[in-house]
Amino acid sequence: MTATPNLPFDDACYLALKARDARFDGRFFTGVTSTGIYCRPVCRVRTPKRENCRFFPHAALAELAGFRPCLRCRPELAPGGGVPHPPAWSMQDASSILAGQAAALLDAPPSGSVAAQGIGPVAQRLGISDRHLRRIFEARFGVSPLRYLQTRRLLCAKQLLTDTRLPAAQVARMSGFASVRRFNAVFLAQYGLNPTQLRRDRRSASAPTPSTSPQLPLTVVLSYRPPYDVAALLQFFQRRQLTGTELATLSPTQASLASTLSVALDGQRISGWLTACFDAPRCRVRLTVSESLLPALPQVMVRVRHLLDLDADPLAINAVLHNDFPESDGLRLPGTLDGFELAVRAVLGQQITVAAARTVCNRLVARFGEPITTPMTGLNRLFPSAQTLANATGDDLGQLGIVKQRQGAIIALARAVADGQLTLHTGAPLAPTLRDVLALPGVGDWTAQYIAMRALGWPDAFPAGDVALHKALAVQGAPSPAKAALAAASAWQPWRSYAVMRAWARLPDTAPTGQATHQTSDGHG
Repeated sequence: MTATPNLPFDDACYLALKARDARFDGRFFTGVTSTGIYCRPVCRVRTPKRENCRFFPHAALAELAGFRPCLRCRPELAPGGGVPHPPAWSMQDASSILAGQAAALLDAPPSGSVAAQGIGPVAQRLGISDRHLRRIFEARFGVSPLRYLQTRRLLCAKQLLTDTRLPAAQVARMSGFASVRRFNAVFLAQYGLNPTQLRRDRRSASAPTPSTSPQLPLTVVLSYRPPYDVAALLQFFQRRQLTGTELATLSPTQASLASTLSVALDGQRISGWLTACFDAPRCRVRLTVSESLLPALPQVMVRVRHLLDLDADPLAINAVLHNDFPESDGLRLPGTLDGFELAVRAVLGQQITVAAARTVCNRLVARFGEPITTPMTGLNRLFPSAQTLANATGDDLGQLGIVKQRQGAIIALARAVADGQLTLHTGAPLAPTLRDVLALPGVGDWTAQYIAMRALGWPDAFPAGDVALHKALAVQGAPSPAKAALAAASAWQPWRSYAVMRAWARLPDTAPTGQATHQTSDGHG
């Protein structure tokens, strides 16, 4: 089925619902008036009659209308939540963009996020009043920001209750509720059953069998919209994987990515491992998380969604890029589990090939990375923390073959992150973050744009000085290749990050791409 933009919203949604088209998963939800349930477009139950269907662009609006989530298709598994990534400032009016940015903050994992403290801090982060936030949010999404946040918390709790045997008190806390009493009251009022009843009824739902004990590794399900070129993404990670910290597997029987990870939680760092296995026929990823990371499970799930770009909307992206890159509709934008790690690797990759950058990064991990025990052979180290590299000296880094200029850049970057002056994740504000990154010694526009692409998840970043990009766009012979690349890319806004990935994919495997090539401004020589 193809997109039907000329049809009214409800009619187009009903066509997608009848086809169970996974490309529309998360872009709308169907409320069935005869049952009081709302579903994803991919729900396998019998298609309801057209007159019994109401369509909503996001789950919070469906719940505001009085519908309860389906226990079979599980709306909490839908990619993206129906809220698009905030576009570039030139694309829409400021109020709509502010509302989109507020939604992105509310979508952040409960632990450590701005939204965990309530709506007030979100408004303060955006530089507007609470009242103005409520007004612009309701104008765009049809619900208040508080109601939207409550829906996100409830759906997060619903997934944890369904997929795990974590205690209800822990589920409540991990989902962002201040108390178990409040959690139980809201859950009962919204869904008509208490958390214990949901767990008892889950046997009738199409959900994976939960772990029998909270002290074992557990598996949760993450969904995405097709098309998705799994092989291309895993090959990208394979060419860059570091010994001991990552393991990408691509075979006829398995497509997976395993990694070690350390996250901050309540002022402390917890470490562990995870494995993401693709189930392409069902457009799902089965995420297995070690016991040690369970307290930060919502945060880990968000990071994996960003790493694998599971919330991308291929229909919107391909509408802009397909004519110029018809062979690349399934390519995604590789993210990262840790923005600081990505930034360090970007600095180390300045002006050298991918293979050479990988060699230097491996030395850094071997010298400064902490050992960790995992059940997977070859996965046994953590990437060095910001605090560890902040305490390193230039001589320490020089012994690894890192040139003096990049020594200063890495130490300055590590100190800024360790002191909390710089945060590198998808919820970080773009303009201030890029300004702070560019203020670091030895960091230029290429590195900043690459960080925006992969650490911040910004869909419209564009490293105009990238030499491999010039070659892919056939502008390397122009008097000013960077300006020529920018001109060629003007038609790809607001998806230039995806265009960069598609342009790089056209180069031979032996060509240096991504983090390895750019103009000398980043390295100053």
